[in-house]
Amino acid sequence: MSRGQPYGPRPGSSPAGPGRRTESQDYLLLGSGLCEESLLPPYAYYPARGTENRLALRRQTILREKGRRLANRGPAYMFNDRSTSLSLDEERFLDAAEYGNIPVIRKMLEECTSLNVNCVDYMGQNALQLAVANEHLEITELLLKKENLSRVGDALLLAISKGYIRIVEAILNHPAFAEGKRLALSPSQSEFQHDDFYAYDEDGTRFSHDVTPIILAAHCHEYEIVHTLLRKGARIERPHDYFCKCSECSEKQKHDSFSHSRSRINAYKGLASPAYLSLSSEDPVMTALELSNELAVLANIEKEFKNDYKKLSMQCKDFVVGLLDLCRNTEEVEAILNGDVEISHSSGERGRPSLSSLKLAIKYEVKKLGRIMRGPFMKFVAHAASFTIFLGLLVMNASDRFEGTKLLPNETRTDNAKQLFRMKTSSFSWMEMLIISWVIGMIWSECKEIWSQGPKEYLFELWNMLDFGMLAIFAASFIARFMAFWHASRAQGIADANPGAPLDSKTQYYTFARINWDPFDPQIISEGLYAIAVVLSFSRIAYILPANESFGPLQISLGRTVKDIFKFMVIFIMVFVAFMIGMFNLYSYYRGAKQNEAFTTVEESFKTLFWAIFGLSEVKSVVINYRHKFIENIGYVLYGVYNVTMVIVLLNMLIAMINSSFQEIEDDADVEWKFARAKLWFSYFEEGRTLPVPFNLVPSPKSLLYLLLRIKKWISKVFPCHKKGFQEDAEMNKLGQSKQSSIRSADDLHLDSLSNPPRQYQKIMKRLIKRYVLKAQTDKESDEVNEGELKEIKQDISSLRYELLEEKSHNTEDLAELIRKLGEKLLIEPRAEERRS
Repeated sequence: MSRGQPYGPRPGSSPAGPGRRTESQDYLLLGSGLCEESLLPPYAYYPARGTENRLALRRQTILREKGRRLANRGPAYMFNDRSTSLSLDEERFLDAAEYGNIPVIRKMLEECTSLNVNCVDYMGQNALQLAVANEHLEITELLLKKENLSRVGDALLLAISKGYIRIVEAILNHPAFAEGKRLALSPSQSEFQHDDFYAYDEDGTRFSHDVTPIILAAHCHEYEIVHTLLRKGARIERPHDYFCKCSECSEKQKHDSFSHSRSRINAYKGLASPAYLSLSSEDPVMTALELSNELAVLANIEKEFKNDYKKLSMQCKDFVVGLLDLCRNTEEVEAILNGDVEISHSSGERGRPSLSSLKLAIKYEVKKLGRIMRGPFMKFVAHAASFTIFLGLLVMNASDRFEGTKLLPNETRTDNAKQLFRMKTSSFSWMEMLIISWVIGMIWSECKEIWSQGPKEYLFELWNMLDFGMLAIFAASFIARFMAFWHASRAQGIADANPGAPLDSKTQYYTFARINWDPFDPQIISEGLYAIAVVLSFSRIAYILPANESFGPLQISLGRTVKDIFKFMVIFIMVFVAFMIGMFNLYSYYRGAKQNEAFTTVEESFKTLFWAIFGLSEVKSVVINYRHKFIENIGYVLYGVYNVTMVIVLLNMLIAMINSSFQEIEDDADVEWKFARAKLWFSYFEEGRTLPVPFNLVPSPKSLLYLLLRIKKWISKVFPCHKKGFQEDAEMNKLGQSKQSSIRSADDLHLDSLSNPPRQYQKIMKRLIKRYVLKAQTDKESDEVNEGELKEIKQDISSLRYELLEEKSHNTEDLAELIRKLGEKLLIEPRAEERRS
């Protein structure tokens, strides 16, 4: 380079332009020293010259460079007021950390004792954060060796979010994490530590202020990082119940309810993460199913985050299904469905697995599990045949009236002269006695089911509600019929006690024909209730339809349609009642002055509007016989608006809802049908209910054995034995230990594995979890965008570039030193010859 242009830019570079910022970093390598008094301008190589001139030119160049940076960054400088006070050393220190200039960072940390390693750039990020963000592991390790380093927690969160495993491990080796307490604290909780551990994220700058490292790692599905943090003792604390009134929850709710809700959902996102479920739980299947149900309940409570909770609930279900898809033999399938094959095998009942996990899966509607179900077919056939016979009895009970009753309502008929007419009509036939026996057997079966499941679980199933209603109506019908028969028997006894005497009015009532009976006679009530119960009995056939592949989806669509109708009824009733009361108020004063009685009473108003939906009401219902055209015109308008609203708008909206529901079922008909069939088969997997109705009324030997065991247990409680009591206490202690939280520390698990070898169930779950983690990591690697890999390569090239420039600088210095020595030697030799001569 000529002396005429001592400060010109290097060839191939420009003072300004798109590549300006990257190229400007070369000046960091060309100075002989790195402190403020020895740095050279960035654009040229300078030979030796005067110190004052060199410093002046350097300051001028640095100011020009800083001005260009300010122009490029623009308004972003408002983020941090301290950035304007950065010294020249701090500017270069941050740039070196950002671009991976390892030699400069190393020399500045060693030689510049006054350097503030916690200085921040215009965005408030220090050198550690810049190095972590650009995945400079060596620079991160150099910075972590410095004392009083701030924002270590911010750097850890940043490394976790980007998935930089080696950097995470390096940061976790920092003394700040020696005791492990910092891992359990979020940025908001670290505010009380009065340090700069989370100075950047304590107000939620990059991450939510309530996110801990383990929660963030779980959110990002970083399996290796989650495993590392779990080994360090980090755990995700389960949020308190939504209605918790403890001082902590009350204070958070009062201070900022929205932030409190966000912190809860962030914690649940971590708990529902497949990475956390896989690595933190001894029984991930049961944990995932229970968490799925909890999230589904929260979706109905916290309406603002309903979709988020539903998504997390589905994520837990997909995790269980994913484990099931990785099973390779029957033993592994049983481990997932039973919960613990070791216990089920030790019980000696290999033919009847417990299926505890499957019970939860069906209860919480993990529909994809329905694909693997097989059921006890003979048990199903026996109960289905019993119910079919019951329906046949209901039909045969009315067979004598198929062609019309032989006894007209105004007629009476008895078997003998002394018999009262009601004794003949209220007595039970043998067919009805069979029906009663079937009903009693079904009631006994439902009582056993309520006892085994509990009232809450029993009412959770809608088919149980139908059964309960049907049997309750049957029971009420038979009770009313029995009351009618009892009253008729008393009247018959009075008549038999006084033969030939005239009957009193009460006794004579039981000789009347049907048309003269009281409207609320017990027999009339019994017949009405019986008719309703028969309809419900035949509707119960829909319960067994999922066993058939053709009728199953139709039954599911019908059930969904019923739900849509109930939703629609809210709007329907509101509109219907509004027009019913309005039309009644309009025409109630014109009773007897209309062509019919429509709208003159509330009852007539209800009938007219109801049948108008089906086109069975006439337009003359609004016509008045007198010349009150104003009222009549209002009636026409209201009646017309009602028909348009109900028939055209609401009914078509109901049809659209039904069509949408049917299409949803049709789109996933196979899974929906198999899940419904699995629920049906599963009801016959339960212990007991072997004999169908009405044979279940006969005590079985097993029932007698259970009764004896219960009596023995009751006697043992009344007359306790000390030794047995100690044994029971020991068993209860073991049971309590087994029911503790499934999430335990890795150290505890390691100690347990040393003292107690793992059971077969634990071995199976470990195999499945390994497969799941490997599959998740493989899927993640295949789904990653090439942009991240290119950025990593770019950072490596940048670091290599600075290392090569440093080596070039050293070589240049060595060459200059050799030239100087050679020049000195060449000057010394002529002088020596001159002296000799």
